[in-house]
Amino acid sequence: MNIFANNPALKSWLEVSAQSDFPIQNIPFGVFTDENDRVHIATRIGDYAISLSVLEELGYFIDIDFDGEVLHDETLNAFISEGKAVWRAVRNRIAEIFEANNPKLRDDAEARAEVIFDLDKVLVELPVYVGDYTDFYSSREHATNVGMMFRDPNNALLPNWLHIPVGYHGRSSTIVPSGVPVHRPVGQSLPKGETLPVFGESKRVDFELETAFITTDANEMGQRVPVEKAEDAIFGMVLLNDWSARDIQAWEYVPLGPFLAKNFASSISCWVVALDALEPFRCASPVQEEPKPLPYLQQTGDHAFDINLEVIIETESGVSQTVCKSNFKYMYWTMSQQLAHHTVNGCLVSSGDLMGSGTISGSEKDSFGSMLELTWAGQNPIAMPDGTERTFIQDNDTVVMKGYCEKDGVRIGFGEVSSKLLPAIPFVK
Repeated sequence: MNIFANNPALKSWLEVSAQSDFPIQNIPFGVFTDENDRVHIATRIGDYAISLSVLEELGYFIDIDFDGEVLHDETLNAFISEGKAVWRAVRNRIAEIFEANNPKLRDDAEARAEVIFDLDKVLVELPVYVGDYTDFYSSREHATNVGMMFRDPNNALLPNWLHIPVGYHGRSSTIVPSGVPVHRPVGQSLPKGETLPVFGESKRVDFELETAFITTDANEMGQRVPVEKAEDAIFGMVLLNDWSARDIQAWEYVPLGPFLAKNFASSISCWVVALDALEPFRCASPVQEEPKPLPYLQQTGDHAFDINLEVIIETESGVSQTVCKSNFKYMYWTMSQQLAHHTVNGCLVSSGDLMGSGTISGSEKDSFGSMLELTWAGQNPIAMPDGTERTFIQDNDTVVMKGYCEKDGVRIGFGEVSSKLLPAIPFVK
């Protein structure tokens, strides 16, 4: 697949650090508000936010067959609805505009001042209006670890797990962008040894290291998305911290699954990395042979992506500790299988819908994607550089997740999703 923007030899006339997640080969999509409160549909190169709204006004996309008004909305949803051919054409055009030897915008100081913004002078927003949110449970290692902790260690996986991408419908109203703090939740839990529940603050707030993909208008109600066409309906990916309250979850999840333990907050990174940008980093996913998936989930070729992931905990005192290094390629069920299964019964999937991967854990202890696993339900605390310990996340800790791919001298990253856990809001009866 020849995508101009992916050329590893491309250089930009904008200054970009060699360590940046956002070289000219990335060209993610997002939304920002400038100092005059104007909202821009945008991309990012290095530490610059670039207004696609203004580029459209200046005629840079005039020969691309799409409705230019979608670049003047307050979210990416309308642009995403234009479809894959438009996303690719716009992304390639951006690469042409900012390619080192293209003088048109480079040498137009007046236009540059309207188009290019220093990142630290704008407010980067939630990129899409999330109408629906589904969270999957697709890491075999994570599901096995949880099963060993709370069920029969010899039969850790439930009977359905190797046959379907397990998922549940989450709460879209509390999906927030990186930088927005989250309050410790309250709810019911059942203390060890007790027979009656108590109400109060969660004592076991946890992160879940995930990614998420964002869809276009994938189907009409009653239609399914075939697994071989599913990637055409995936706009791009973000990092996702799917916060969890483990003590609340343990009491409430039977029989209908997560509720208050999960719906209080989910945090995402703000720049959506297009699936096209990740094309050079495709790789094989785990073999699915015993058992073999049912025909509608079977696929050939490489549908995983080699994305390095990291979780850092920063304490209130200012010290930080990397607690997890994992990789998206460990996921047993691929994004295309998740979307095919999601829609096989005719479920409608729309532009801006968010699909969480589920916790991403590897086989090594330092690759486990949650504190639940890293500390084995609190039995093995993590030592912090300031002398404190963590079994779960404490008030005023900040959880930072990062992710990037690297190959042939090109680094494509997601930036970060950073979220501070604030104390619970006092409950008044």
